[in-house]
Amino acid sequence: MTQATATSAPFHIVFALFPDVTQLDFTGPHQILSRLPGAQVTVASAAGGQIEADGLVFARLPRLADIVRCDLLCVPGGFGTTQAMGDETYLAQLRRLAAGARYVTSVCTGSLLLGAAGLLTGKRAACHWAWRDQLALFGATPDPARVVRDGQVITGGGVTAGIDFALAIVAEVAGAEAAQAIQLAVEYAPAPPFDAGRPETAPPAVLDRVTKIYARGMDERRAAARAAGEKLLQGV
Repeated sequence: MTQATATSAPFHIVFALFPDVTQLDFTGPHQILSRLPGAQVTVASAAGGQIEADGLVFARLPRLADIVRCDLLCVPGGFGTTQAMGDETYLAQLRRLAAGARYVTSVCTGSLLLGAAGLLTGKRAACHWAWRDQLALFGATPDPARVVRDGQVITGGGVTAGIDFALAIVAEVAGAEAAQAIQLAVEYAPAPPFDAGRPETAPPAVLDRVTKIYARGMDERRAAARAAGEKLLQGV
């Protein structure tokens, strides 16, 4: 593969947002990927205008329909994933942009949206641990790894995995040295104060606490995922 350089054609990256997206799902990767040599990064949504994410407002977004093509499509996740799985306008734009992209990617529950768009059938994919099993509803194979690649599809796990995911993409496109240079520039040397970042390592009481929080919307999201998966099977 030809690696991107500062003198090559722009490498167009599109983050496809939706209402109630988790901001770190895309701002983490955005920070890394915006430093990719030759990168042109666009943050867009189905309706354009502005999107609220975790209390932050991202304004003057273009419409996804107005973007002709991209080299890399990235779909973040968030609590709004449940509603976005039923937004056919949004899903149609994901399918259209993915058709011409070199890489189709996601972070966190963004992989459920790729699945709902029919882009993960027969693929291995990562997702946030709490909803990872729902990938099977779209004919995908859930993978617990932090970054998963299956052909042109690259998916990251929950939220903070987006930084690792983005560095892996930089290494793929521009080489390991470029990725390491960006890692050093942003001083990405994680040393968390607690070993509680995975359900396998979190104290049982902490895991129970977070699981109960997520359980509040679990039935609704599972129903949305099941409905989207059934649409795919029916070819709707």
